[in-house]
Amino acid sequence: MKKIINNPNDVVEEMLEGLSLANPNVIHIKGKGVISRKEKSGKVGIVSGGGSGHEPAHAGYVGRGMLDAAVSGNVFSSPDPERIIEGINQADSGKGVLLVIKNYSGDLMNFTMAKDIAEMDDILVDYVVVKDDVAVEDSTYSTGRRGIAGTVFVHKISGAKAESGAELTEVKRVAEKTIENVRSMGMAMSSCTIPAIGKPGFVLADDEIEIGMGIHGEPGVARTKILTSKEIAKNLLDRIVEDFERTTTIRNEEVAVMINGLGSSPLMELYILNRDVQECLTEMGIKVYKSFVGNYMTSLEMAGCSVTLLKLDNELKDLLDAPSDAPGFLVK
Repeated sequence: MKKIINNPNDVVEEMLEGLSLANPNVIHIKGKGVISRKEKSGKVGIVSGGGSGHEPAHAGYVGRGMLDAAVSGNVFSSPDPERIIEGINQADSGKGVLLVIKNYSGDLMNFTMAKDIAEMDDILVDYVVVKDDVAVEDSTYSTGRRGIAGTVFVHKISGAKAESGAELTEVKRVAEKTIENVRSMGMAMSSCTIPAIGKPGFVLADDEIEIGMGIHGEPGVARTKILTSKEIAKNLLDRIVEDFERTTTIRNEEVAVMINGLGSSPLMELYILNRDVQECLTEMGIKVYKSFVGNYMTSLEMAGCSVTLLKLDNELKDLLDAPSDAPGFLVK
């Protein structure tokens, strides 16, 4: 195992401390796994989080126009309710708090437990659950679809709505609207190594990839020989568009595209994939309003990517375009 770390047991706290030193607009609540905005915002608070190892998710999305606090657990492990309550307290300005939860069993249990405890202290808390991964209906970590990179769009749009001064019910409405209109699917070309374990979680041959792999290394839908970028684009988009068309229209609509790296794939490859995804979307009659290419929700040093489509209307466009100073998602 070759990693730039000190003690494997200290990676989360040391990572959060380093993040806070690089971003003067946030503070690190030491020993709690929490990054929060330095100043109370006087609006509905947005809190998200989950296991570490997916950086910049979730701590990198704390900032004006996105999250008010992010709660980090150990690598690939949900934060406990005590940490989440600290995140809720940091985000609460008296207008209520919305929790954005990815659909994993541990996250659901711990975030909803924290919600119940916070409400006993008279904090108004509500939540939404993101389940954008179209690859599998159930996985090692979840009952129902997993929440993956589409969660970042939920952070952005609900954060922008809260920043506008909207009430909690309206912030939740646009978060749920985003969830209803976002779909993702990924693929992996290599495994990753959890620092405390010191060895890869699974093994792929040099000429193999896994289609539909989860961000914790959960199995996908097929293991196959390596594909070209064009073949990967078509494979992922066919499944995403097919899923959209079960419940709504997507052709002749406008979308935001996210080409998300899982940690190790270079930008050169992600931009090639972006080119091929956009070519496929044009052939399908789907219009690209805006595209995002980079590492948004990673899996340590896993090589691979995910593709996310967010179907847009005027309301979602305006909120997507609203300013944010979160270091993981700057919008000017």
